[in-house]
Amino acid sequence: MVVRHRGVTLADSWACQRVLETSHPPVFYVPRNDVRFDLLSRAQGATVCEWKGTASYWTLVMDGHTVRNVAWSYEDPSREYRSIAHHFAFYPGRVDLCLVDGERVRAQPGDFYGGWITGEILGPFKGGPGSSGW
Repeated sequence: MVVRHRGVTLADSWACQRVLETSHPPVFYVPRNDVRFDLLSRAQGATVCEWKGTASYWTLVMDGHTVRNVAWSYEDPSREYRSIAHHFAFYPGRVDLCLVDGERVRAQPGDFYGGWITGEILGPFKGGPGSSGW
């Protein structure tokens, strides 16, 4: 799994955690050691997932270019999701390129969810207009 923006590799890992939720394409959580953490700064605000816990958001800052809320993480997730602690998930629609096994990823519809859609993943997916009540 690879994440790139403006020619810079932000994450590159074979040790991701792939998380599936109802009506969503998968999200890949990357271990902190496989992320260019030096290019991320904590963003303001947080959200709460009833299953995973409180999510923190991260802003990409590089060469005078800023991408707000490019990624999120659960620093202290619920017991069931402990394996994603100290991992980062990137929004594929907010960076130039995301790859899974060399395949280019399409972003989940909408601006809130960060699912990764590849050729083998079929919808419908939550996130687009009219899908918030699924």
